[in-house]
Amino acid sequence: MQIPCCMVSITSALPRFLYRRKVLVDAISERLKELIKEKCSEIKMTSGHYADIIEMEILPDHVHLLIEVDPQYGVNKAIKLIKGYTSYMLRKEFVELPTKLPTLWSNSYFISTVGGAPLTVIKQYIESQARSQREEGKKNDLRKSFNAINKATENQ
Repeated sequence: MQIPCCMVSITSALPRFLYRRKVLVDAISERLKELIKEKCSEIKMTSGHYADIIEMEILPDHVHLLIEVDPQYGVNKAIKLIKGYTSYMLRKEFVELPTKLPTLWSNSYFISTVGGAPLTVIKQYIESQARSQREEGKKNDLRKSFNAINKATENQ
């Protein structure tokens, strides 16, 4: 029997200029992982329904979750609770967050059921998103270094 799962993408706040703020890094990223796990455990204890994280990847501006949620509980309810709890706790613990953006999460999220796809394929996809994000960051760092060297040589 195949386990019913869904993949969820939660995006950080989208300001007026329609680009994501890259605030989910370092200690904030680690704490966010802990908080998501805490909230899923709390859902199990308080409601008797399950919300199990199968895979989680925190990127600088959004989160990928492969999560199994009890159909009677509802994935939308679980995500709403996760977003509300993590926003409240992170903004309370990291005082720099409220000054960077008015809200941590946008009102939207993307949900896709993955009942027909093998879980290994979905896990690989989520992991590859983080790898490609890191590789893109390295390319940008190299570009910045190259541009700085070019400017320095032009000024001489």
